[in-house]
Amino acid sequence: MKDRVSIDFKDGIADVRLIRADKMNALDNAMFEGILEAGDQLRSMKGLRCVVLSGEGKAFCAGLDMASFAAMKAQDDGASVVRDLPKRTHGIANRPQQCAWQWRTLPVPVIAAVHGVALGGGFQIMLGADMRYATADVRFSVMEIKWGLVPDLAGTQLMRHLAREDVVRELTYTGRIFNGEEAQRLGFVTKLVADPRAAALETAQEIASKSPDAVRAAKRILNDAVAVDATAGLMAESVEQQKLIGSPNQLEAVMSNLQKRAANYKD
Repeated sequence: MKDRVSIDFKDGIADVRLIRADKMNALDNAMFEGILEAGDQLRSMKGLRCVVLSGEGKAFCAGLDMASFAAMKAQDDGASVVRDLPKRTHGIANRPQQCAWQWRTLPVPVIAAVHGVALGGGFQIMLGADMRYATADVRFSVMEIKWGLVPDLAGTQLMRHLAREDVVRELTYTGRIFNGEEAQRLGFVTKLVADPRAAALETAQEIASKSPDAVRAAKRILNDAVAVDATAGLMAESVEQQKLIGSPNQLEAVMSNLQKRAANYKD
């Protein structure tokens, strides 16, 4: 975890940072493991009152590491790349989904402080937080469609409680980039600020000064109010993604992007 995620704990507040700044905190296997390990550590941390989640360097998280796509085009005798996404590894979630879903299920409030970019998986991880503070010029995208995929880090379940259904569909189908101002209008960003991390830490201090029993109870109540059919929704993400990964059109999506050419999809 130490080379991907850091945790500084003081006065009841865990300052959690993605620390792969040279890659804009992109998600490789080590980053996934670091985020999951951080979640486990926070869940057992005594005296925890609030969490602030941010990224070092130029960005919050640029999404899946491009190098990870190399594995998707590697095939043996024409067989598709296989990942057991429908297997539940963390309650109702699989391993990638847990990287975003764990912030929702953590018993204390989580504030995401976002700058630079939050793309694809990075956007979905941000959505797992209770609140999201961002600069006006952050670039967001539900980028999976660019690679012939669907959002599968719990994004479908998190987005639908924050924005209108047609908005979620438009962003998911197009993968277009939108900024912090639009994200706030749509419901994905709680507050626009010049320094998201400083503002998040200030709010965390205020939360930490309140009764921890009341704050945790409030989060349980609010989670129960929005968790309708989350089990089925997370499974649906995994089943659809399982079928897409390594399929001819998905590989064509990856290669056309990497080769900077128009895609040639087959019906």
